[in-house]
Amino acid sequence: MMYRLNKIGTLQPQAPSAHAASRLGIGFEKLDRAVFDPEKAYDKLAAIGVKWVRIQSGWQRTERAPGVYDFAWLDSVVDNLIARGMRPWICLCYGNELYDDLAKTVFGAVGCPPIHTEEQRTAWRNYVVATAAHFRGRVSDYEIWNEPDGRHCWKTGVNATELGEFTVATADAVREGNPDAYIIGGVVCKNVCGFLAKALETTGMANAIDAISYHEYVFDESLVDQKVRAIRGLANLHNPKLEIIQGESGTQSRAGGHGALKIGAWTPDKQARLLLRHLTADLLAGVKFTSYFTCVDMIEALNGTVGDKSTYLDYGYFGVLGADFDENGVSTGDYTPKPSYYTLQNLNSVLGGNLVNLDLPITIIPESAPHTGYAPALAAPDVTYGGFRLDNGAYAVAYWYPTNLMTSTYQGSITMQSAIPGDVHLVDLMDGSVYTLPEDILTDDDFGHCILKNIPIKDYPMFLIFGELPALHG
Repeated sequence: MMYRLNKIGTLQPQAPSAHAASRLGIGFEKLDRAVFDPEKAYDKLAAIGVKWVRIQSGWQRTERAPGVYDFAWLDSVVDNLIARGMRPWICLCYGNELYDDLAKTVFGAVGCPPIHTEEQRTAWRNYVVATAAHFRGRVSDYEIWNEPDGRHCWKTGVNATELGEFTVATADAVREGNPDAYIIGGVVCKNVCGFLAKALETTGMANAIDAISYHEYVFDESLVDQKVRAIRGLANLHNPKLEIIQGESGTQSRAGGHGALKIGAWTPDKQARLLLRHLTADLLAGVKFTSYFTCVDMIEALNGTVGDKSTYLDYGYFGVLGADFDENGVSTGDYTPKPSYYTLQNLNSVLGGNLVNLDLPITIIPESAPHTGYAPALAAPDVTYGGFRLDNGAYAVAYWYPTNLMTSTYQGSITMQSAIPGDVHLVDLMDGSVYTLPEDILTDDDFGHCILKNIPIKDYPMFLIFGELPALHG
């Protein structure tokens, strides 16, 4: 479907330091449980080019004796990321067996909230204050807990009021340690208009935080806009200044894994396409930034029992880097890039800066194309599309046909009319190819504006760039 275009090069990867700000990120979670070797991942992670990197604080790994905090392991992670131009943000979690009998039985103390005794609450507050103070000047963004609307991460029983009160208290502790901290709450994976609404309505949580984060593991990325609209609606009711962050979204690269979307017949190609669709949909919905889960294949380790290894050798294949596993479930091998690694790298080359969502003057003209066998003409309701202004001043239009990735693929053509200024190029993010459009495709209308006649459309986002291109390999 690209045969009518003229390829002029491929996108050149950009380092995280290439932009002062960015809206793209990736997960580096579960080092609180030491399930992979970060030393083998830092350089490969940096080569993707995304800015935001989500890490977890690991209370139990850090405080192994009452009141004694050993931040050495987390210092290494934070400093290695910063040294490569990335911006770590810390999810404050989970429990600690020093203060909780339940945490003694749960692998990694996952989902054991320290809220049930005064000793737990005091120990948690002291730890949070110490963490925020220790990393002041290096980390400014803190997220409170992880997926509290799921029993896997709030094992004493999901309770919105508990979460809201816990968030308020934790936010106060963060600001005691770092008055300049940016605080993220919610971190919901399921229920927005029920669970999150209750937490905001009953506890004053909305005024204790700066942003709400959500997680979205779905086959159909069109659901993203609905969730973001609902969260924005809650913010409008309780604190219109709240920003919205997508903190985890991704899928597996093979069938037979554990965790979210495990029932899908996933392949490396489907993973790459979903990555492009979901992260682009997040950005089109106007989130502050979006984070792909995750960097490296690893065990899920959310419902393990201490002393029973079989309960946490539950392998997930969400990484953009593939891994092998040893007998303890630790990710081993060379951490090899998958197709999703390169598509995220390509997406960052186009959208890695401080892009601005922008309605642009472009319309879709329903028109069948002979070279596609006169396939049905696509109209605007058939297509997902939207625009951005890039930080180099160029304009970008993302567009794709949202077919069901699990059952079909799609390639066809579409005709658009544009009044966007600047020379136009087409970018295919699956392989990073950049094309010019020949005269039989790029024509003028009667008013001096362009018609892009029967340009390719696929089942993942491609981009039209109007104006200055990102850096290219020749």
